[in-house]
Amino acid sequence: MIEILDGAVEQAYRASGLDYRPRYTPVVKALIALGPVSIRLIADRAGITHSAASQTVSQMAREGLVSLSPGRDGRERIVSLAPRAEAILPAVIRQWQAVNAAAAGLDAELSAPLSHLLVETLAALERRPFGDRIAQAAARLSDDSPPSLESS
Repeated sequence: MIEILDGAVEQAYRASGLDYRPRYTPVVKALIALGPVSIRLIADRAGITHSAASQTVSQMAREGLVSLSPGRDGRERIVSLAPRAEAILPAVIRQWQAVNAAAAGLDAELSAPLSHLLVETLAALERRPFGDRIAQAAARLSDDSPPSLESS
C-alpha cells in the first residue's frame, strides 16, 4: 500500500513539474517548523530514525534542496532549506494540500478512516514490534506441519 500511495504522490509531484520526493516531506516540515537545526532534531520532530533523516538529508543536499553547515562539534551538521527548496515550497505546499484532500476523499470511501487505522497500527507496533510478532508466530508453528503458501 505504501508503494502505491507514495508512487502516486511522487507522480503528482512530477506531473506538476516538481523534482521532489515524498520522503523529503518530514524533513521539509521539520525545517519549516524549527528553522535550521541538527539532523537529530529533524529526526525527533519527524518521528523517523536518525539514520533515515541523515540519508534523506544527504540526498536532499545532493539535489540542492538543503544546505549543511558545521554544528557546535565536529560531528553535528546543521541543516537549512536551500534557496532552491524555498523557491519550490509554495508549489510543494499546494501538492500537500491536494494529497490531504485526496486522502480525506479516500477516507470517506472506507469503512474506517485510513488515517485512524494507521495511527492505531503504529501504536500497536510501538507496544509490540512486528519483528516480535513474527518471532512469536514462528514459534507457535510446528515444524511437523506442512508449510502453506495460502496466508503469505
